[in-house]
Amino acid sequence: MSRLRELLSRLIPSGGTTERVVKGAIWAMGQNAFGRVLQLAMLVVLARLIGPKQIGLVGVALLALSGVQKFTDVGLNAALVQDENENVDEHLNTVWILEMARGLLIFSVLYAAAPFIANILSDDLISETTTLIRVIGVSPLLLGFRNPGMVYFQKNLDFHKQFVYRVGGDVATVVVAIGWALVEPTAMSLAAGYVAADVVRLGGSYLLHEYRPNLSFSRESAGKLINYGKWITGSSILYFLYSEGDDAFVSAFLGTAPLAFYQYAYRFSNAPATELTSVISSVMFPAFSKLQNDTAKLRDAFKKTLRVNAFISAPVAFGIAVVAPDFVLVFLGEQWTEMILPMQILAVYGFLRALGQTFGPIWKATGRPDILAKLGGLRVLLIAVTIYPVTVMWGYGIAGTAAVVTAIYIFPMMPLDIYLASSMLNVSPFETVREMSYPIVASSVMAGVVWYVDAALQLPSIAELVINIAVGAVVYVAMVALIERWFQWGISSNIRGIVASARR
Repeated sequence: MSRLRELLSRLIPSGGTTERVVKGAIWAMGQNAFGRVLQLAMLVVLARLIGPKQIGLVGVALLALSGVQKFTDVGLNAALVQDENENVDEHLNTVWILEMARGLLIFSVLYAAAPFIANILSDDLISETTTLIRVIGVSPLLLGFRNPGMVYFQKNLDFHKQFVYRVGGDVATVVVAIGWALVEPTAMSLAAGYVAADVVRLGGSYLLHEYRPNLSFSRESAGKLINYGKWITGSSILYFLYSEGDDAFVSAFLGTAPLAFYQYAYRFSNAPATELTSVISSVMFPAFSKLQNDTAKLRDAFKKTLRVNAFISAPVAFGIAVVAPDFVLVFLGEQWTEMILPMQILAVYGFLRALGQTFGPIWKATGRPDILAKLGGLRVLLIAVTIYPVTVMWGYGIAGTAAVVTAIYIFPMMPLDIYLASSMLNVSPFETVREMSYPIVASSVMAGVVWYVDAALQLPSIAELVINIAVGAVVYVAMVALIERWFQWGISSNIRGIVASARR
């Protein structure tokens, strides 16, 4: 026990920027990993308890909530994190009032529009969907009252406190949702879980930070923050359209059960790769912001971050694509087999999303959040033009939807990210592609070997899944070792540096 306390005390962010980044990343990684495992375990249990139809109804409610949230996001926290001043107390009361107003607005809009949204996106059970939307609308109302001082968790890289804040809510979600579903197996169990999480997080925000807001408002502060955040608003809206517009499309044109299949395929295929690497990116935004006036250091930090992102996300994504059939049968059951092909396609998308999370913090940290909005606009346009014919007219269903969002990220979005980052940081596009190519080669070999082993095995699905994961891990480590030896990739030195910084 004493060793555990000593280890945790050593991991509390301290020292220089590099040490704080590494230790912050460890806490954020733990937060995301623990929270995601809890959430995926909850989804597996609820998949069997309440089934695809009820889960699809919750999906509609969450789509409605996400849409209104994205359309009202004015990027206040991002503006505070990007601010070069370490102390931003002068803005916090204004932020608190703006967030409370936003929470009330979101709740009011969802309450009033719930019947109309349910009628458009839900193929039946409209009354039940309306109630779910209104219940989930309580969440932003609660979170509007959160302590604005929490921005310092990210700004100062104090992710150990954010770990407690986030994980406390995750535990509340799982306990309430599963407990409710065991008594009454309906969609309301999930909605209750989400609201319970926000009650816990609201209280936690005041326990974890000493700042106490009051009702004072500065028009000057509001103007400054919103001026930076206007591009965050635009990119947030566009992010919703290209990341969740496909969900809304599936629900409206194919129904709530296909929506559940598609959302589960998306969550299970994207979660491991993107959640792990989003940790790195969330930590790197404040770190990049501190380096925004030093192009050489910013370029070096970007390359190292991309290298680690690709190293982590490639094998996870390629592995998921290969083991998806066994995974679905073991954990979800035969009624969920329709999600297998979309899950395999979206695993590739998850890898691309993970890489893309290295580029976004660069745009925001250097005061160019407009790039996020402009690229998002192009992506939305391309999806809007192609999604209907592929999904509906040509009859490919949710597999076609998955193929559309993946193909558009492959081209032209990823090449544009690479070109813009290379131009901004004065780095060769070849160097950027090189950081991605090595783990892609290693993961491709790994996937081929796992596919061969899986085809040769004639065992129960659970046994095949365990063997395939073990084989994949061994093959990937061996391939990385060979690439490191032959091409001096540099990932081993990055890992040693991370470990050394964590130990200080």
